Amino acid sequence: MNHGVNGVALTVFVLFFLAVTVMGFMAAKWRRAENADNLDEWGLGGRSFGTWITWFLLGGDLYTAYTFVAVPAAVYAGGAAGFFAVPYTILCYPLVFTFLPRLWSVAHRHGYVTSSDFVRGRFGSKGLSLALALTGILATMPYIALQLVGIQAVLDVMGVGGGSNWFMKDLPLLIAFGVLAAYTYSSGLRAPALIAFVKDALIYIVIAVAIIYIPLRLGGFHEIFAKAGEAFSTKNPATGKPRGALVSGPDAQWAYATLALGSAMALFLYPHSVTAVLSSKNRNVIRRNTTILPLYSLMLGLLAMLGFMAVAAGIKVKNGQLAIPQLFDDMFPDWFTGVAFAAIGIGALVPAAIMSIAAANLFTRNIYKDFLRKDATPEHEAKVSKLASLLVKVGALVFVLTMDKTVAINFQLLGGIWILQTVPALVGGLFTRWFHRRALLAGWAVGMAYGTWRAYETPSATQDHFGNTNLIPFIGEKGYIGLTAFALNVAAVIVLTLVLKAVKAPDGRDETRPSDYTADAGDPDVAVELPPATAGAPGGH
Repeated sequence: MNHGVNGVALTVFVLFFLAVTVMGFMAAKWRRAENADNLDEWGLGGRSFGTWITWFLLGGDLYTAYTFVAVPAAVYAGGAAGFFAVPYTILCYPLVFTFLPRLWSVAHRHGYVTSSDFVRGRFGSKGLSLALALTGILATMPYIALQLVGIQAVLDVMGVGGGSNWFMKDLPLLIAFGVLAAYTYSSGLRAPALIAFVKDALIYIVIAVAIIYIPLRLGGFHEIFAKAGEAFSTKNPATGKPRGALVSGPDAQWAYATLALGSAMALFLYPHSVTAVLSSKNRNVIRRNTTILPLYSLMLGLLAMLGFMAVAAGIKVKNGQLAIPQLFDDMFPDWFTGVAFAAIGIGALVPAAIMSIAAANLFTRNIYKDFLRKDATPEHEAKVSKLASLLVKVGALVFVLTMDKTVAINFQLLGGIWILQTVPALVGGLFTRWFHRRALLAGWAVGMAYGTWRAYETPSATQDHFGNTNLIPFIGEKGYIGLTAFALNVAAVIVLTLVLKAVKAPDGRDETRPSDYTADAGDPDVAVELPPATAGAPGGH
């Protein structure tokens, strides 16, 4: 590994970083409405994004620096099992096609900003809404932290911030954090929406070049697979088992399938995914995006192949997260290494901004307003959400600077188990009012408790609890822990609903109507678009 500073790569990286920083601040004036002091504007971009903006925003939201680094790192560490991300990003789109348009409609009819807003309105339960809001915030915090880990990984490989003084070592990351916090506070969701164009363009360019150029350097794909197969067949001294496999064996198929299904069910329930969806201007934007977003799955499959290339190239790193940045540093000319690192760095800024906005909106609407300041005005909500977004980022930064990176990864994976437990209330609530609110809360508690307990009991080579294997989320002997917890959750909801209805326990008031779930822009109480003060940048019209 090169321990010196790669000046050329660093210069290119800084130039791209400065460019997107300027875009981030300029976004405050992009398609801005006359009254911008509300969460519809700051937190949802005026609910006015068209098909292409939403596509780039969702792509930037879901395909993060963590994806860019960790998916091929999982393949690098364990082989074919790391490809689980590819089928789950294919599976999720038919699933979300059935419920995201309904969520958009009811949210726009009633002015819901978060998924917890919908749950509170649907079931008349602030307690259930609070439970989902806390779940979303807890699951999002380590996810933001991992975006900072992605930036830190490329800085490490470039040789930046390697001094013994802790402040100087982390200074580049602190600067990146400060810039991210400043333009998110200033521009809200418009900043990541605008930067996502650059981020996605860079990632597609880097992957297109990597999938052609690196195999040429390594002697072709036949040579890559031959070397990777030989490397995976060697035994791990610690376990006495092969390091990995080019093709998963029969004993791993059930775990692989349940992991892919559970991950697909959870992906679009993360707060940042919901935020991006609710920012679109009509139902058709959501439908179109569920049909064209699978293009990213093609990119993800090619991205995962980089893990095999890193093995074939003989990359040796103690931290698997550095494998792909190191591969780029070894294989590419310095100037293109800078482009690749910029793609990863900007790929961290976009989702980190959206995640912090989504977590802040949950805090403001479902904790602060519901329980602390019920008479908060839209202007006050926007101010609180801006401040909360800063606190969320500070928390993520502290997480990165004070805890082992493996712990951050494990907690992000645990977040997937937690998010899966919101399915009965959120997705179920979009189609039926049969579930009792108390049963949903109890089922959520059962799923959360079981999933957390099983994850806590999972060891790894480096820690006794909250462990994982080769960066693959917690998988037990009977499949993905998150899906088992979800099954227990649903069982508890059904049984308790029957019991509560039998004893005629009072249920909450539903403020929605059947027609709310199919409403579209232009229908009564559903604004087509908040009027922008200025015209300008590309839109999805």
